[in-house]
Amino acid sequence: MGILNVTPDSFSDGGEYLDAHVAVSHARAMLGDGASIVDIGGESTRPGAARVSAADELDRVVPIVAQLAADGVVVSVDTMRASVAAAAIDAGARIVNDVSGGLADPAMFDVVAATGVDYVLMHWRGHSSIMSQAARYDDVVADVTAELLAQRDAALAAGVPGERIILDPGLGFAKTWDHNWTLLRHLDSFMELGHRVLVGASRKAFLGELLGGREPIGRDGATAALSFWCGLHDVWAVRTHDVTGQADAISVARRLLREREWDAAAGPARPDAVG
Repeated sequence: MGILNVTPDSFSDGGEYLDAHVAVSHARAMLGDGASIVDIGGESTRPGAARVSAADELDRVVPIVAQLAADGVVVSVDTMRASVAAAAIDAGARIVNDVSGGLADPAMFDVVAATGVDYVLMHWRGHSSIMSQAARYDDVVADVTAELLAQRDAALAAGVPGERIILDPGLGFAKTWDHNWTLLRHLDSFMELGHRVLVGASRKAFLGELLGGREPIGRDGATAALSFWCGLHDVWAVRTHDVTGQADAISVARRLLREREWDAAAGPARPDAVG
């Protein structure tokens, strides 16, 4: 899932893709590099970010969604607002990526249920301006799982089919650096919940901390290591700024998984080649 931020203030690429022509060109480049989905967002959710108006978000997002969807691109809209989700779906979006998991806008589940799109439900405890204050857990894996499933159940009750729901543990959202690593260590727990799983770790601050304070643009190698880890766990998708590196890492992980399958079968001839 390639990230396309049409925002002036995203932490890694804010302001780079505000021009529609540049945004569409970048989306097409990501597709050429191996992205299967383009995730378009018009509101930054970085820590401390201020909210934008619904009108600004619509103006930034909908024209790009429409242009890419008209070309057959699988488009995801990254929004917490039901009105923006509805407009993007009308323009051709096939996935709603809601970082609030339905908590920011009570109408979101109704929109998703009525339109039949896929829905990414992320773990969330509050808007960017306050989320760092909510990073307190008794057991981060158990607590995040319970809160995700509570919102999952609310989505099901609103009529969203279970097979349309994708869960996201919400790395960096009301999480300390240690919380993020613990959640990643226990990815298998989320894979066992009966839904597809999305992971968004690209260039995040906990990677910068690990790398001695490195700036976001220098975190792609570490992101690829996590994409490899996600590939080994058969995660549905990773959300990333750097498509090529992540696609390569996932290809390696999938090849190793095939080795494991062949070893388990202990029978089929392997299509080995010299080199």
